[in-house]
Amino acid sequence: MEDAKVLELSKRARSIAMRNHPSQAAEIAIDEHVLAGGNVVNEEQATTGVLNELIGFGPLSAYLSDDSIEEIWINKPNEIRFHRNGKNHFEQIDLDSEQLRRVVQKLLRHSGRRLDRSTPSVDASLVDGSRLHVVIPEVTKQHWAVNIRKFSKSIKSLADLSNQGVITDSQLEQLKSAVRLGKNILVSGATQAGKTTMMCAILAELEGMRLVSCEDTFEIYAPLEDWVALQTRPGSTEGANEVPLRQLVREALRMRPDRIAVGEVRGAEALDLLIALNSGIPGICTIHSNSASEAVRKMRTLPLLAGGNISEGFLNPTVDSVVDMVIHCQRNQDGSRTVSEIWHRD
Repeated sequence: MEDAKVLELSKRARSIAMRNHPSQAAEIAIDEHVLAGGNVVNEEQATTGVLNELIGFGPLSAYLSDDSIEEIWINKPNEIRFHRNGKNHFEQIDLDSEQLRRVVQKLLRHSGRRLDRSTPSVDASLVDGSRLHVVIPEVTKQHWAVNIRKFSKSIKSLADLSNQGVITDSQLEQLKSAVRLGKNILVSGATQAGKTTMMCAILAELEGMRLVSCEDTFEIYAPLEDWVALQTRPGSTEGANEVPLRQLVREALRMRPDRIAVGEVRGAEALDLLIALNSGIPGICTIHSNSASEAVRKMRTLPLLAGGNISEGFLNPTVDSVVDMVIHCQRNQDGSRTVSEIWHRD
């Protein structure tokens, strides 16, 4: 089999694999390849390649199963880039444009989300909780652009983050106290700063409480027994049947939560979150910003995107009364992540 790469598999082999007999299907595919005049240099390697094509994700399987890789991205066929141990890496792989399309469609099956010319971009959760983002032409210039942010299989608590040097002992006590007292918390930072990891570590402290989380794509994980996770739903090309983040926040208020968590506030849903927090239900959310003070400023301006009669005269005192703490996360040059600042309302 040329370079242990399966270019085409017979319908018979695929049918057998679908009946949960992948090993038998792999043997048939290799036998058919040899009968057709093909060559198999390494049978074990060839079998792995067939299985990845039949039931896995082709050449991406090895990268997806590597726990040391944090994020994977593909800009063009036959090239892969990934982030591991604080550094970006690049490798050539056997992954042409048609194979990439097939892999993406497999990855999307679990989410039920669509990707085509009428819907040229998609955010979706994978089975293991990783996040998939894909954009296709004509939104991209030529090739499919694929990003996969891997889901960390190690559940981190605030104590874990302290042991790893992400937060200091003093910050650990501040955060534990804020959770215990039901403070409203913003987790701010740039992309890849560790905002979601910090949020999940805080949520892990809510033992015995009822949590309702709202996000665009499932990323939040909380080791809680009483937890409802909500995810937005994109609408049709006409916008019908859409379930936006604003609606999820309003739904959460009707579900008797002890805490509300919003995966990322970046638009008009900030108004609904402020109203929820102002009703007395403690909450936590993430927000993109370059500092803690900027995060507070964004909470004063994002609700204006909701339109209507929203004014600064309403927003400023509301934000001042409900935002209790901002945890600002940063990613350092060596790839490590730390909390550089904790702001709290006097």
